[in-house]
Amino acid sequence: MGESLINDSLIFQYSVKVRSVMYYRTSSPQRRSSISGRLIMAGVIALVSLISYFGSRQENPVTGETQYINITVEQEIALGLQAAPQMAAEFGGLDENASDQALVDEIGNAILQASPAGSSPYQFDFHLLDDAETINAFALPGGQVFITRALYDKLQTEGELAGVLGHEIGHVIARHSAEQIAKAKLTEGLTGAAVIATYDPDNPASAGSAQVAALIGQLINLKFGREDELEADYLGVCFINDAGYDPNELVGVMQVLEASQTGDRPPEFFSTHPDPGNRIQRIQEAIQNIGTYP
Repeated sequence: MGESLINDSLIFQYSVKVRSVMYYRTSSPQRRSSISGRLIMAGVIALVSLISYFGSRQENPVTGETQYINITVEQEIALGLQAAPQMAAEFGGLDENASDQALVDEIGNAILQASPAGSSPYQFDFHLLDDAETINAFALPGGQVFITRALYDKLQTEGELAGVLGHEIGHVIARHSAEQIAKAKLTEGLTGAAVIATYDPDNPASAGSAQVAALIGQLINLKFGREDELEADYLGVCFINDAGYDPNELVGVMQVLEASQTGDRPPEFFSTHPDPGNRIQRIQEAIQNIGTYP
């Protein structure tokens, strides 16, 4: 019996050694350690990103929406003021037509005075840009609102101008830029974690998985951009209605944008601006539900 135990023990030790040799031929300790280290690092990065994002919950006082924002209103205003000169320079600088600029100011301020946007802490300024080629309007965080000469000249009525400015005011009030900053940080963290977890320096083919992870991150942020545009349309409808303008004027703005598109447009999902045709439908729905506006 004692001999049997000894033999069994020898057999067991031999078996362990054989399996050990076979195992190390397929996976070295360094390789296992590298994989484990990458997974741990990826997990930590993802966890920190999620805690930072979901720990910044706030309620928007105008829209009532729960948002995740990690900068203050004062920081938004400072960012907008700092970026405004550079943004203006990229679109030809400020337009020198004083009367047109005065009209932009008049309509923008009328919207502020008549709507909840005027009671916000943001410092709104309205700028007409001397770019006769680019049809565009945009807002920086904190209240810097811009419209290009090219778009201004295509608008037929003051109501349409009000629609453009109301839409951009909506972006500011909804704190879309601040939301995008927080979402970009979250997406960057999660994408970075996914890339670290999937990329194997010893396996070049894994680079494809890392690239897919990065692309998914980009698509997530683009979807957020589309939703922001639709919310700004809704707020624009409500704000210009408060100021006494016909909210249907924003439909006219969308028709101007639709007519100005040239060449092959990208698929709607891959664009931060929804197709104007779909936006018209959403604007019409917003007008019908204007009574639900906070």
